[in-house]
Amino acid sequence: MDLATLLGLISSFGVVAGAILLGSSVLVFFNPPSLLIVLGGTTAVVLMKFSLSQFLGSFKVAMKAFVYKADKPEEIIKQALEMANTARKDGLLALESWDIKNEFMKKGVTLLVDGHDPEMVRRVLMAELRQTLQRHDLGQKIFRAIGEVAPAMGMIGTLIGLVQMLSSMDDPKKIGPAMAVALLTTLYGAMIANMVALPFADKLALRSNEERLNRSIIIESILSIQQGHNPRVLEELLLTFMPGSKRHNNNGEKKS
Repeated sequence: MDLATLLGLISSFGVVAGAILLGSSVLVFFNPPSLLIVLGGTTAVVLMKFSLSQFLGSFKVAMKAFVYKADKPEEIIKQALEMANTARKDGLLALESWDIKNEFMKKGVTLLVDGHDPEMVRRVLMAELRQTLQRHDLGQKIFRAIGEVAPAMGMIGTLIGLVQMLSSMDDPKKIGPAMAVALLTTLYGAMIANMVALPFADKLALRSNEERLNRSIIIESILSIQQGHNPRVLEELLLTFMPGSKRHNNNGEKKS
């Protein structure tokens, strides 16, 4: 569970709810026509941009913003170096007995143990990486689309409410409900975009970058192990993926 995402989501809605409770009743801010315009309209417009399967699949991808926990690159490098030492001493088949939790690394090791040539291993792993990044990119696009459409639907709802209000100036009882639709649709659209959709898209972009880094490290590790590179050379190579402040070797010494 990603506490940052959960705390941010709860806190943002908590601040808004607190402001509402300090000023008036919560029921004043609940308006079915406004919800219909913003939620229904946003869903319909976004469905026009993507296929149904893509739209529904985006919510599965969005769960990564909550429950996904990326492996630390430092731990991946450490395990890769240990595997390199084992393969250098006992051969590639010795890696078959390793307990590898990272599924992508496990797949790479399986390819090594099965005896595939380096080019095939590289092509399979790179294809897997591209597919993963494409799924993440699609999820980001859908949530950014929601972030763009929701405020627009809010504005459309505002215009509808203003038209209804102006057409009912001779009946004071109808002015209030029409004004509520006009204002609440803008509020709903802004909340959906800025408190849910766009933050989710940004968090998915962060997860995608983490996944790209980790899998790039794994691909380089697998190919180097297969080619029998010296673990020290492999370490120097893998540390180039890390920022300068985190470039420490297995002995804890900082690398330049």
